[in-house]
Amino acid sequence: MTYNINGHAGGLIEQGRKTRAFMAVIFLGVSFIFSTLPGVGEAQSYRFTDVTIEGNQRIEPGTILSYAGIARGETVSAAELNDAYQRILASGLFETVTIEPRGSRLVIAVKEYPTINRINFEGNRRLKDEELAGFIESKSRQVYNPTKAERDAETIAEAYLQNGRLAARVSPKIIRRSDNRVDLVFEIFEGGNVEIERISFVGNQVYSDHRLRRVLESKQAGLLRILIQRDTFVEDRLQFDRQVLRDFYLSRGYIDFRITGVNAELARERDGYFITFNVEEGQQFRFGEITTVSEMDEVVAEEFQSILRVRPGVVYSPTLVENSIARMERLAVRKGIDFMRVEPRISRNDRDLTLDIEFALVRGPRVFIERIDIEGNATTLDRVVRRQFRVVEGDPFNPREIREAAERIRALGFFEKADVNAREGSSPEQVIVDVDVEEAPTGSLGFGGSFSSKTGFGLAVQFEENNFLGRGQTFRFSISGAEENRNYGMNFVEPAFLGRDVRFHFDVGYVETEGYNSNYDTESASLGFGLEFPISERARFGVNYKFDHTEVLNYTGPAGTLLDGEAGLGALNASSVGFTFSYDTRITGLNPNAGMLLEFSQDFGGAGGDVDFSKSTARVMAQTKILNEEVTLRATLAGGMVNFRKGQSSRITDRFLYGSDIIRGFAYDGIGPRERDAGGTFDDALGGNFFATAKFEAQFPLGLPEEYGIEGGLFYDVGSVWGLDTTSPNTLYAGGPVRHVAGLSIFWKTPVGPLRLNWSKALQKQTFDKEQQFELTIQTNF
Repeated sequence: MTYNINGHAGGLIEQGRKTRAFMAVIFLGVSFIFSTLPGVGEAQSYRFTDVTIEGNQRIEPGTILSYAGIARGETVSAAELNDAYQRILASGLFETVTIEPRGSRLVIAVKEYPTINRINFEGNRRLKDEELAGFIESKSRQVYNPTKAERDAETIAEAYLQNGRLAARVSPKIIRRSDNRVDLVFEIFEGGNVEIERISFVGNQVYSDHRLRRVLESKQAGLLRILIQRDTFVEDRLQFDRQVLRDFYLSRGYIDFRITGVNAELARERDGYFITFNVEEGQQFRFGEITTVSEMDEVVAEEFQSILRVRPGVVYSPTLVENSIARMERLAVRKGIDFMRVEPRISRNDRDLTLDIEFALVRGPRVFIERIDIEGNATTLDRVVRRQFRVVEGDPFNPREIREAAERIRALGFFEKADVNAREGSSPEQVIVDVDVEEAPTGSLGFGGSFSSKTGFGLAVQFEENNFLGRGQTFRFSISGAEENRNYGMNFVEPAFLGRDVRFHFDVGYVETEGYNSNYDTESASLGFGLEFPISERARFGVNYKFDHTEVLNYTGPAGTLLDGEAGLGALNASSVGFTFSYDTRITGLNPNAGMLLEFSQDFGGAGGDVDFSKSTARVMAQTKILNEEVTLRATLAGGMVNFRKGQSSRITDRFLYGSDIIRGFAYDGIGPRERDAGGTFDDALGGNFFATAKFEAQFPLGLPEEYGIEGGLFYDVGSVWGLDTTSPNTLYAGGPVRHVAGLSIFWKTPVGPLRLNWSKALQKQTFDKEQQFELTIQTNF
């Protein structure tokens, strides 16, 4: 068989040539495409002999070139050009950026962001412009940045959220002006308050919902919700509520107390929250055996055991343990024992629900205070802060003392923020205590109003500076007056006289009355000063001097009466020295629900002046809470006496004439000795040289929602005012018959001030006593 080579075989060769040519074209095309993709094939490179900047008005070309990072004559790749573009755009100065190679010349065209001409807020009523301006980053005369403006809008919305307005919306808008300027406007829709409709508790057996709600900072919306700010829902406030609720139970011996959850459920209408605290109370524990052991040879445990005030059977409280530790460490300092630490070792007895406490006296690390640095006190002097420390540079370092000093600094009220921290000093054996404070306003100008059915309407103006000249001193000036009296006063207090825990006070006052339920006027001017200092943990003692100038004038009664004779004496001066003693367990006592206040004072006249006298007053107040702290019981015993010597007699301005201040249910001059003729042509209240009273009161809930702030009360008073140096045939009740009064009260905590209404009925009185069966008092600052 033969084949035609030139025929069939030649066709195959020709067909192969065409196929190879077609494949070559495809290969070249694919290679070209791949070569143009980044990172594929050989990257294109550029070399520029010139760089041109276009579109810039405020920004210097050199600044733009520094962002680009491209130098003339330098070879750069396409990727490097893209990086330069990203850097210029990321500067936040330009709205648009383009980079275009034109042969050996690189053209960078930019469009600058405008400058902010002014910033306005529209639609805001709850938060003022000044407050909002402090929240945002954008400022006038700075470059406008839309990203920053969006962040500012979110910040403003968050501020409204913290004020309980979840529906608040904020939109940043710009209004273009000439010369590439814009006005930045934040359009605000505040929305309504999202209130707390209900706060409830699940799992509480010992304390009622009503009692626990009084502990929380958050409050339910009530009748006066427009004026009450704490009834709006703020999530951060719930964290504080959790802590105070836990502290409440721990201070009452419930050491196993837990909050298992807090549910905040938004109402379907999105206008209110229902908050539920899920709690586990556990059992109440009391102190069991309390012992002290010493692990230091030079420390005798019995000496420290003897100063403890906590006894077995008392309800356990961490505060009492802390106070005991502080007492022991203070004793160690007085005895010159350095670096002693007290470690409480607690043993739990579930069988009898007690906690045995063993106070171990151990040796702490030998660390000293290198120095105390104070920063941020632009107004307050350093020494005001330093005197809150019981230690100085070079003393042994005691962490507890530093914590207590921090609390004392915060308690001053001079600072918005006060952080006290310790850090290592120049060596491991030394620490530096850093005090970082932020000043707060300490001055105030107050305008007040009051109403009493006894004294009528009254107004008051008071200027007060609690950090006078940055020295921690108090300066106060006040003017007040009602329908029949006026009172002017000035007070100055130095809390650390001569750098010690001694309080110095200086007082000046002037009081005048016109009528004031009587037929005479009075004028009284006074000047006094004194020192007060602690004599124990709960007791204070003070000494004072006082000068009084008093006068009874404009007597309109008949001649020959006792008051007519006292008015005829004219102005008299009294110069006296005295002392005061107080003992108060209401804050630092063993029982957080009970406390007692004892006050006793005496003044002795005759150190100059026109009169020689002595005046003594005493008061004992006690308070406790019962029925799981739902009911508060109070009792007050008080008495006083004034005694004039050397044949002198007291005047109406010297005697006790207080009416309802002594016994409720009577007018200002309603009880005590009187001078009254048989026909009743004159009836003068004289007051008495002695008074004694006992007051008993119960305050309890009325079953109303506690957000109304309304509670009820019952009271019973018994007492008398008696005794005169001079009498007349028309004198009544000088022997001191006893009065008895019972009544009920309504307590209302309103946003404008505490209001109290008393209805009373005299169970035993005298014929010419003046009753006051209803009394209303309210006082507020505005």
